[in-house]
Amino acid sequence: MEGEKKSNYWLKSGILNVLQNMSGMLFGIGSLFFLIRVLSKEEYGVWVLFTGTVTILNVFRDGLLRSAVIKFLSGASEDDKPKIITSSFTLDGLLTTGIIIANFFFAHILTSFWHTPELLPVFYLYNIVYILSGVLTQFNCIEQAHLQFDGIFVTNTVNQSVFFLVVLICFIFKINITLFQLVVFQIVGNAISAFIAYFYVRSHLHFAKGYHKEWVKKMFNYGKYAFGTSVSSILSGTVDQWMLGGLISPIASGAFNLAVRIVNLIDVPSNAVATIVFPQSAKRIETEGRTAIKYLYERSVGVILAMLVPSVILIYIFSDLIIYIAAGNKYADAVPLLRVMLFYILLIPYGRQFGVILDSIGKTKTTFYMVVFIASFNLGLNYILISQIGIMGAPYATLISNIVGFIIAQYILKKELNVSIWNTFVYAYYFYPEFYGKFVKPQLIRFKIIKGQS
Repeated sequence: MEGEKKSNYWLKSGILNVLQNMSGMLFGIGSLFFLIRVLSKEEYGVWVLFTGTVTILNVFRDGLLRSAVIKFLSGASEDDKPKIITSSFTLDGLLTTGIIIANFFFAHILTSFWHTPELLPVFYLYNIVYILSGVLTQFNCIEQAHLQFDGIFVTNTVNQSVFFLVVLICFIFKINITLFQLVVFQIVGNAISAFIAYFYVRSHLHFAKGYHKEWVKKMFNYGKYAFGTSVSSILSGTVDQWMLGGLISPIASGAFNLAVRIVNLIDVPSNAVATIVFPQSAKRIETEGRTAIKYLYERSVGVILAMLVPSVILIYIFSDLIIYIAAGNKYADAVPLLRVMLFYILLIPYGRQFGVILDSIGKTKTTFYMVVFIASFNLGLNYILISQIGIMGAPYATLISNIVGFIIAQYILKKELNVSIWNTFVYAYYFYPEFYGKFVKPQLIRFKIIKGQS
């Protein structure tokens, strides 16, 4: 009975997480497809710069809180849970206040740097989203800590669908919409989602009186390195768009972002495998030692490469067609950007699994310092190359940064776990016959049997 319960839990949570990732991807593609056609190139470029900035501040807060709340709440006694929930809301309030102040401060600097004064009230309005999304994140973390995922799936889907439907309606009925109005609908989506999330977690919402300094301190200390890694990572992926917006124009930033969005779709397997590998590696380091971790790294990178390579080849060949389908004729300048990005997408699995593996063996600080160094290196290189060769400097800077990061990461992994790069290619090669033998061949045999019976 206990085994059946575990099986049902993994099956249900697995299906919900897959559905959530799929719905997020589909809404993201749909929103991009219609938004590019609703907004002008200038407006879309400005929107890209704005969303990239506000996302960083959200990651700042969520990266520090999410893992800490889930970790401490999931293993806490019934007496401690109210203290943890109260402390998490306290810390969330402090961090939200901090990012709102930062938003007011940086809004003036960035809108001046990008020459986009019309963006200033949009930054101010987004502070309401920070408040609502903070509450929503708390509710989702509490639900996840209690091994429940229904509300997370429903609220994320509702939040994304509100924005998608607004953009779709504007496209169908040819309605002009401003960036200010887009944020208004983001507020609506977050408000509805937070309201729905409350009903999923209200039975777990028990608060304790007073300020519980020990729990606030525990959560902050646990989350600070994870937060640092998250912020540095997203900065590394956003800084090139900032540079393009300031040194060239928001239009250049918009074209670059379009290529990035297409590349991110190919990168879905990396995220999925990282989610699976982390708990496995954390468990195996305790039971089987570092040899098992070495195997997990090489095998997981090999599997991701096997899934990425065919997609990269096809997208490289049909880059013009894909950009045309995604955005029409006005973004033809994104094609050469996309082709350069496809080279460094093949290095991303090595870097992402590097972070996952090092975190699981207790080397969180190493991951943090590594990501900070690469982000800083990328920042400086972007400034130099964009100033020298224009828009193409951004993908070349990121490519070089990824190559440098790859070399350093492999050196560390070789020293810590004796990891072999060659083995990743071996596992990638054997993935295809293994996949055919386990999944494709049985279905073909079954089809022939059914056909023979009929």
